Amino acid sequence: MRHIVITAAQVPFQAGGAEWHLDALRAELVRRGHKVDVVQVPFQWSPREAALRNALAWRLLDLTESNGTPIDLVIGTRFPSYAARHPNKVVWLFHQFRQAYDLHDAGIDGFPDTAKGRRLRQRFVAMDTQILSECRRVFTTSRNNAERMRRYNGLDAELLRLPLLDPDSYRDRGFEGFVLSVGRLDRLKRTERLIEAAARMTRPAPIVVVGQGPEREALERLAEVRGLAPRVRFLGRVDDAALKDLYGRCSAVYYAPHDEDYGLVTLEAFQSGKPVVTTVDSGGPLEFVRDGETGFVADDDAAAIAAALDRATGDEALARGLGAAARESVQGIRWEPVVDALTATLR
Repeated sequence: MRHIVITAAQVPFQAGGAEWHLDALRAELVRRGHKVDVVQVPFQWSPREAALRNALAWRLLDLTESNGTPIDLVIGTRFPSYAARHPNKVVWLFHQFRQAYDLHDAGIDGFPDTAKGRRLRQRFVAMDTQILSECRRVFTTSRNNAERMRRYNGLDAELLRLPLLDPDSYRDRGFEGFVLSVGRLDRLKRTERLIEAAARMTRPAPIVVVGQGPEREALERLAEVRGLAPRVRFLGRVDDAALKDLYGRCSAVYYAPHDEDYGLVTLEAFQSGKPVVTTVDSGGPLEFVRDGETGFVADDDAAAIAAALDRATGDEALARGLGAAARESVQGIRWEPVVDALTATLR
């Protein structure tokens, strides 16, 4: 038995893919017989100086031992938790502080365009590059993440996809004609695209939206303005069993965030035997969704998305075929090689 610490940044009152990532990793390491604990520090990214202070606080942590008990391995996850010091540290990166990278360049939630803002952003990039360089190994969940790291930090990362915790619990339960959307309701997830597309569909398929977030009220108003209130249902958060049931019964899953890091929703949909409708700029989902084979890749345009949704909900035989191919395509994503790679430095 080895003592392993997973480090993770915690955003109070928020939960999403990163939190799921953490819980699943811990469960799998424990299942392998390791003694595992999680070290978390609350993360604040606004104002930007607070995010830098938070990173420096992590840098002060030496996790070599805990009250005389040696810690054999530290696995860092998202920024800035991998700044903690340990001689045997690896990183399985879900995402960096994107506000200093691609989101800044895209004009979304970046740094002020002032001399001070530019210097501060440069400090984030330089610090990231230094800290990631000192790790024994750096893994990331998608080619999209790896390419970002190469572009901005000049570093290479090994691809290690995040599996589902219990993939066999996802099942195809039929095709009931509705479109499912799952995810936090914020600007980056772009749920408004789905609502605008639904207003342009030639077949009035029902839309079911699962998730909570700051954009919910605005999205509900948009659905009402577009005359879609009877068709679009906002369920908020649902439990695991209810979510798997929805995946199992829908005809297609819409998932088209902005340049997503990975996108567990795609994997959950595919494991349920359902095609995914995404867009050409969605990032991580494009590593799974092949247009006309496992789903539909549409232009980032309401009419194009609507046409894809019409095809997915209007032809059950087509949706079944795409869903079956989608499920088959992800069967190789399992935990055994993930845990082997993350713990290889212990051997």
